[in-house]
Amino acid sequence: SVLSRYENQITILSDYLEEFPETDEPVWILGRQHHLNTDKSKLLLDISARLWFTYRRKFSPIGGTGPSSDAGWGCMLRCGQMMLAQALICRHLGRDWQWEKHKEQPEEYHRILRCFLDRKDCCYSIHQMAQMGVGEGKSIGEWFGPNTVAQVLKKLALFDEWNSLAVYVSMDNTVVIEDIKKMCWSPAQSSSVAHSSAHLHRSALGQNKNTAGLCPGWKPLLLIIPLRLGINHINPVYIDAFKECFKMPQSLGALGGKPNNAYYFIGFLGNELIYLDPHTTQSFVDSEENGTVDDNSFHCQQAPHRMKIMNLDPSVALGFFCKEECDFDNWCSLVQKEILKQQSLRMFELVQKHPPHWPPFIPPTKPEVTTTGAELIESTDKLFELEEEFEILSV
Repeated sequence: SVLSRYENQITILSDYLEEFPETDEPVWILGRQHHLNTDKSKLLLDISARLWFTYRRKFSPIGGTGPSSDAGWGCMLRCGQMMLAQALICRHLGRDWQWEKHKEQPEEYHRILRCFLDRKDCCYSIHQMAQMGVGEGKSIGEWFGPNTVAQVLKKLALFDEWNSLAVYVSMDNTVVIEDIKKMCWSPAQSSSVAHSSAHLHRSALGQNKNTAGLCPGWKPLLLIIPLRLGINHINPVYIDAFKECFKMPQSLGALGGKPNNAYYFIGFLGNELIYLDPHTTQSFVDSEENGTVDDNSFHCQQAPHRMKIMNLDPSVALGFFCKEECDFDNWCSLVQKEILKQQSLRMFELVQKHPPHWPPFIPPTKPEVTTTGAELIESTDKLFELEEEFEILSV
């Protein structure tokens, strides 16, 4: 009953915008600037166009006998889905694409949505993410942190032929330009291996054969930077740099929130962060026979939540998308100008060469297996143990 009351407390976004303070300060949403005094409606459209993933119930049990809802534990996974979905929107539809209720959308949009449906054969489903997390030391049903969800997305992307993303997750607060360019320009797989892999993973990628990942050239980059911006609370010295990241045209926002309470941060106004909240439980939605998806529940038409930056847990992960090499070069220039040169205590480091004391950088490649990424767990025995645990918990 408490959950039902919470779900029914829906405030229309346009009503909530009236409650924003009277201010001339700009609102920044994922690299776009809005002014409340002149283009409030554009701000509304920009926020509602983001894909919104929340807790779901009544999907097929994870692992066959595991949970059929992620309520209470899947919020960071949902936030990771939202960040990745924004990267895919930018990749296929462009940052300025807008969503309108009941308006017909291009096939690419529905194909993106199908990647995230709560089914075991969808490449970024809650099933795939939860089971891939087992290899990161997380039991199914256990809460993820920002770094763990970044590592899971990095592994699952190896099986995604259609979107063909290069996912780089920084280590030790350091982004290495040399390594990223090596990964994004890495040679395509041999045609025989690639053809076999495409066939094996077609069910999780939308059924249609696509060789986008086989074309030589720059692979679109999803850059995730896990950070610790303090010990128990965020250090105020990082606030200006953190806000600057939302101004960059490559911005995918940030994963974070409070302990065991994850949010997807998409922008800021003054010293308040604007975020999408995954803590609403909705029913499972599947695709129609023609491949389209009833998408009303995948766009936030509720109030955009805000929180003071100083209330943010210091464990966060920044996200950026660079479709072309020039986008990445521009991002590097912005980081040098707006973040590194202005900060005495740097939020992260950007270096040209691979540190000599690090292990050699080897671009990740897809394992030669006949299963989807979700089944790449340590052993089937481990999965059976987890399933038995959930059976005990459910009794």
